[in-house]
Amino acid sequence: MDFLSFEQFAQAGRMSSIPRTRITEKLDQYVDEHDYAAAERHLLYWLEEARSIQDLRGALFVYNEMIGLYRKAGLFEKAESCVSPVLHLLQTLSFEDTITAGTTYVNIATAFQAAGRHAEAMQYFEKASGLYAAHHADASLLGGLYNNMGLTLSSLGQYRRALECYGIALKKMKEVRNGELEQAITCLNMANTVEEEMGLEAGESRIYQLVDQACTLLDTPTLPRDGYYGFVLEKCIPTLEYYGCLAAENYRRILEDIHARA
Repeated sequence: MDFLSFEQFAQAGRMSSIPRTRITEKLDQYVDEHDYAAAERHLLYWLEEARSIQDLRGALFVYNEMIGLYRKAGLFEKAESCVSPVLHLLQTLSFEDTITAGTTYVNIATAFQAAGRHAEAMQYFEKASGLYAAHHADASLLGGLYNNMGLTLSSLGQYRRALECYGIALKKMKEVRNGELEQAITCLNMANTVEEEMGLEAGESRIYQLVDQACTLLDTPTLPRDGYYGFVLEKCIPTLEYYGCLAAENYRRILEDIHARA
């Protein structure tokens, strides 16, 4: 999929910039409504705008958003088609040794992980880890990195390393406002990894401790019951139901209310 011809960007560089905040707000609205087709049209429009005004940084931003969108929609071939352009933009902008590059590598890795390409995902996670360490990335970025690294390592059968990564993710997300949501996801990822390593019977005590911890985090009173809360519930509910958690039924009702308000 040829989204962008780099030769069409003028050598003089960026003339102006696309409105990233406004783009993100509208994108979030489409995603909350599960209208992925409209979200794609929205991003393609702004990618063309970035190209027309020579906004390389804006194009990089849009490509990253497209990778995330296609991952959420399960359109892995489209996500992969964005990888080469986004890497080219990092090089063109001399951003390869920046936090922006690290975040881009995490984005690429997460898409590969979702597509079941775990070894390739791990390569990008490791590149991101090096950049985040070098630039002292904030807790939110580190929490996301280590949670996703844990998922990939678990898929590769490296359960001890996976649990270590999850432990780091939990610690980092405690420093983040409303980080309880990401902590809940990590707890359930840990429960799955414990089961994969030990089996349900042998790991039962630890598994249900983690499930209870996830529910406590999801029930944090200060968390806004917004679209992102609903997104997290969608990720958590299947695992909670798998482990027979009675609270899952209540979370489904909350999720239905969130969708009704969207």
